[in-house]
Amino acid sequence: MRTIRNASVAALLLSAAPFEGSTQAQTANQPATAKPPSRAQQLMGDIAPKMAELTDNVLFGDIWERPGLAKRDRSLITVAALIALNRPEQLRSHMALARTNGVKEEEIVEAITQLAFYAGWPNAIAAINVAREVFKQK
Repeated sequence: MRTIRNASVAALLLSAAPFEGSTQAQTANQPATAKPPSRAQQLMGDIAPKMAELTDNVLFGDIWERPGLAKRDRSLITVAALIALNRPEQLRSHMALARTNGVKEEEIVEAITQLAFYAGWPNAIAAINVAREVFKQK
């Protein structure tokens, strides 16, 4: 039986470009005109189709689309959580998404500085290094 650590799957999943929603798991025998598989389907659909479906439909299809928070705010919250949890692999793509969603580089740096005192200095230093990489990709 093949096992994959949760952190590894999450790192692969969230280090990729933002996901395009998918209504169902994609299968190999679908016609060529079918919608291409989502990023979640590409990364884990072969081994964890339900996880890929939940990622597409629940996380990115529902949670990220709820009207209670602007995407900008969701991005800032997500970036802060990933900094606090020291998840640099996932932080890269979410930092880039945050910029797309209107969070300014200066705001990201301020969030990192604030979090240094609550989430730990090493987490903040790691986040600064990720920010440097992401900001260079303008």
